[in-house]
Amino acid sequence: MNRHAKPVVVVSKCLGFDPCRYNGDIIEEKFLKRLEPFVKYVAVCPEVEIGLGTPREPVRILSPNGELKLLQPATGLDLTEKMRTFSAGFLASLKQVDGFILKSRSPSCGPAEVKVYRSTEKGAPVAWSSGLFAGAVLEKFPGLAVEDEGRLRNYKIREHFLTRLFALARFRELRKGHEMRRLVQLHAGNKLLLMSYNQNEMRTLGRLVANPERRRPREVWADYAEHFGHALARAPRHTSIINVMQHALGYFSQRLTAKERSFFLSTLEKYRKGRIPVGGVLSVLNSWIVRFEDHYLSQQTFLDPYPEELMDLMDSGKGRSV
Repeated sequence: MNRHAKPVVVVSKCLGFDPCRYNGDIIEEKFLKRLEPFVKYVAVCPEVEIGLGTPREPVRILSPNGELKLLQPATGLDLTEKMRTFSAGFLASLKQVDGFILKSRSPSCGPAEVKVYRSTEKGAPVAWSSGLFAGAVLEKFPGLAVEDEGRLRNYKIREHFLTRLFALARFRELRKGHEMRRLVQLHAGNKLLLMSYNQNEMRTLGRLVANPERRRPREVWADYAEHFGHALARAPRHTSIINVMQHALGYFSQRLTAKERSFFLSTLEKYRKGRIPVGGVLSVLNSWIVRFEDHYLSQQTFLDPYPEELMDLMDSGKGRSV
């Protein structure tokens, strides 16, 4: 199977790295601990970085005139420009990054579902948005894997995040030097993955790799990066994943017994019903790749999207959709 590149992941420092929440707490997340051996974490707390202590008075996002502002109601401090300046400088300093795991619903780090208020007075939120730091992340890195720790407790969201994260890390590693042969290698190895995610983008990426205009490699890589990010932006449909797994079965079908084919189809049905994760089906296909020494499939990232130690059905039970 493929060797996985090590993703670089920026993470909110309060998620198991430092007791820097506004109330001095630290949040231990089991998934982040499990992920740690396989990634390089870059931990940051934007609120501490702009000079707020720990513990500290809470901050909130206001939108008095349609423009988002970050204020500290207890002190009246307007922290908007400080946060924007820090965010721009920090993100510009990242030489390598593949994804972000940010604190959910935080006025600075929340990627979504952050409460927006009309004033510093008590009252119900009037809208929902991203935190100011997270908003800068999403604007600067629209093609990267960005999630909050709450959504990652849902195994379907987690599967998509991990698949995307490790695919982006592999892309970054192969991009070094901008060699066309490496781009051909990358595209060939992602063929089934792209087929499951977005077939229109898969065809566009194929045309870029063919490069009939003989464009410069750097230009091709740049265009490929943009479309690759678009291709992996949305989680694949359940039916698309099943179709690709049935397609992979076709490589072995004539060499399997009737019982083996029946076992695979019953395993696929369990996945269809949500009783097992995609890794349960992939393990069967991977065993046949080893058995029949299929070189083409052994290179497919779809069948080995991320380290198998990270595959499970652990779920918060909240059932948030992708």
